[in-house]
Amino acid sequence: MPLARASWLTAVVVCVIAAILFAVSGYTGYTIVLIAVGAAAAVNLLPPP
Repeated sequence: MPLARASWLTAVVVCVIAAILFAVSGYTGYTIVLIAVGAAAAVNLLPPP
């Protein structure tokens, strides 16, 4: 796995974990932002066209 792909995967995983923790704590605004950031990072994991 290339380093760039591993770093994007790490960013997505961190965003998902943080979003879950914020959702459990009741911070809905931060949860939505983290989901959006994670989704934007996940786009970079898609195979090239």
